[in-house]
Amino acid sequence: MTELHTTDDFRDFPHLAQQLSEVGIRKAFKSGTAVVQEETSSGSIPLVLKGTLKVMRTEPDGREILLYYIQAGESCVMSVLGGWSASASKVRAEVEDDAEILFLPVDRMLDLGRHHPQWVEYLFRMYHRRFEELLDMVNAIAFQKMDERLWNLLNKKSEMQKARILYITHEQLANELGTARVVVSRLLKELETEGKLTLARNKIRLVGPSGLG
Repeated sequence: MTELHTTDDFRDFPHLAQQLSEVGIRKAFKSGTAVVQEETSSGSIPLVLKGTLKVMRTEPDGREILLYYIQAGESCVMSVLGGWSASASKVRAEVEDDAEILFLPVDRMLDLGRHHPQWVEYLFRMYHRRFEELLDMVNAIAFQKMDERLWNLLNKKSEMQKARILYITHEQLANELGTARVVVSRLLKELETEGKLTLARNKIRLVGPSGLG
């Protein structure tokens, strides 16, 4: 599979990429589609070939918060854990940008690990990457003001999309930050007054020094 061969994790291991392609099921999803639901069990692990997923956590009161993103060549370690332990997912993975995903059956993962140590190394790299991102999230919640978190989130999206114009609503940003829409709207107006961005209906253009231009 070309997409696996051209990612950094699989470029040097074409036989492993071929094995993953043979055992997996490839599907395409539009933006906004949930591919992993909370409190549900799955017998497969999603490996993103194209596009981006965002992994969210929902609290009992309905509030949500963004945990991390999954980009091409990456997988969801929470799904790996849930699949191996046959437990319900604690997170929701939603398509951020139109995506193609290879669903790998959990019952083949141990066999792949025995024959391809690179697969085990890949999973450990994913664990390490996600752990660092979760630590960054904890640090942001504990020590950063909401305006800093919002600005960092906008720039992260701009970096991933390689675009300085973001098509997103204030409600979506509020959900990802775990706050109220009115808070995000107020902070966006402040950032606009500071000359860091310009606002339009469901559209934000970054113009500050931390953006893409």
